[in-house]
Amino acid sequence: MKYPWLQNVVIVALIFSTVMLSCASRKNRRASKELKSPAVEIVKAENEEAKAIKREEAAAAPAVEKSIPEEKSVVEEKKPVVEVPLRVELPDVNREFRGAWIATVANINWPSKGNYATEAQKREAIQLLDLLKENNFNAVIFQVRPSADALYDSPHEPWSYFLTGQIGKRPNPYYDPLTFWVEEAHKRGLELHVWLNPYRAHHSTGGAVTSESMVRKASDMVVRLKNGMYWFDPANPHTQDHAAKVVLDIVKRYDIDGVHFDDYFYPYASYNGGADFPDDASWNTYRRAGGTLSRADWRRDNVNRFIERVYKEIKAEKSFVKFGLSPFGIWKPGYPSGVTGSSQYDELYADAKLWLNKGWIDYFAPQLYWPIDPPRQSFTALLRWWESENTHKRHLWPGLNTVEVRAPNRPQEIVRQIEETRKLIPNSVGAIHWSIAGLTNSPGMVQAMKTGPYSHQALIPRSPWLHANPLLTPSLLLTEETSSVFAKWLHKQPDQVFQWVAYAQYGDVWEYEILDGQQTEKSYPKIKNGKPLKTVAVKAIDRLSNESDYIAKKVK
Repeated sequence: MKYPWLQNVVIVALIFSTVMLSCASRKNRRASKELKSPAVEIVKAENEEAKAIKREEAAAAPAVEKSIPEEKSVVEEKKPVVEVPLRVELPDVNREFRGAWIATVANINWPSKGNYATEAQKREAIQLLDLLKENNFNAVIFQVRPSADALYDSPHEPWSYFLTGQIGKRPNPYYDPLTFWVEEAHKRGLELHVWLNPYRAHHSTGGAVTSESMVRKASDMVVRLKNGMYWFDPANPHTQDHAAKVVLDIVKRYDIDGVHFDDYFYPYASYNGGADFPDDASWNTYRRAGGTLSRADWRRDNVNRFIERVYKEIKAEKSFVKFGLSPFGIWKPGYPSGVTGSSQYDELYADAKLWLNKGWIDYFAPQLYWPIDPPRQSFTALLRWWESENTHKRHLWPGLNTVEVRAPNRPQEIVRQIEETRKLIPNSVGAIHWSIAGLTNSPGMVQAMKTGPYSHQALIPRSPWLHANPLLTPSLLLTEETSSVFAKWLHKQPDQVFQWVAYAQYGDVWEYEILDGQQTEKSYPKIKNGKPLKTVAVKAIDRLSNESDYIAKKVK
């Protein structure tokens, strides 16, 4: 060996490595034994459990944070406690149609003759409406087309002579009388029905015939009668189209409650000096086209088809607008037995019985302008007969001659007629008074109505054959004040509400009041006639006089 000392170094290094490896092996064996001992296992388990607890706490911490808003959310989403509606026994509300005709032809009722000033006309209208409201009437039959003219802004016919003193002249300052009448009537809870004469083209009191008159503008449809009046020929198809167009225009543009025709179809024979109606041209046209009806049946058929058409067109446009007719009171002599007088069937060619039998009307108001007692034209005998023909159970509201019924005591006679009507037709009571002059010119008549049959307000009878959406129940809030209780009511669909019935219970006695649809509040004294106010209730009434359910609340 070149370097013998190196051999010794290597040997020392080997011995040192062996010793170190041996020490490490013994150390590892001791560590292994310590890890497997019970004490170490317990410590390890405790450490693992602590770590697990910490992990659970860490995981649980955000869950707890989330649980707080979740519990709050559950509380917020809980439905409110539903208040059980208070049920009470409300009194029945009177139902009766109480109407009055307001004639504009010849300035009979409005406007007064020669009154062409806008503000004066408005004042007169309000006086008439207030009179009806104060005496518990609930409807107005307002004449808007006396003779192919208009007391409204018409695109088809001229302004009425009876409104401005000149055919075709508009009011100055301008206003639309029909709009005014509708709004003012509804403010008072009164229905407004427009009254039209379908065939009269010019009245003898309507001033001179001018180029503005329909007599000139529609000369192919019009004939002249011997008394100076002009009449549309009911057989002319253009007449039927024009008149139907006039009716539908009013229904579309005005917020009216009804359309009304009176007894003038073919004119009374006296209008033409007893001579036959001059319709040779249309009759000959019919015959040449192969028509086979007799002349009388042909005339009646013309009117029948027109009545049916108008009824259907009104319903197609606004189903809630009622169509009413007021024919002459006698259909034919002998109907009922013993009745004598003129025959509308043979003279006016108006088969009103057919219209009633067919249900082409919503209300029927035959002009029963005779007293109860004379058997030849007895009010009650005729009313009973018309009711026997009312096969569709439409409203039968007779016309009463409040102005000049031939009886020793006129107010008492009218009261008796109303009472008899209630007995004969209890399910749909009503009457129409000819005319409002019977009230304006007779304080005794007003007194007899107000203290007698019209002493309390009344709703108009329902028309169950006319469709209406069910009314929702209103809401009611009561606020106690020092000596009174203030009631406020609301409806989710206010456009459907025409009237309200508000009830108050003092002690054990109920009272009610019919209010117009715009009135939604009322103050009640806490004590009345020595009795405390216990309950307030209210219900909504729609355009067809249907009622909502009521809401009632106790006074605390």
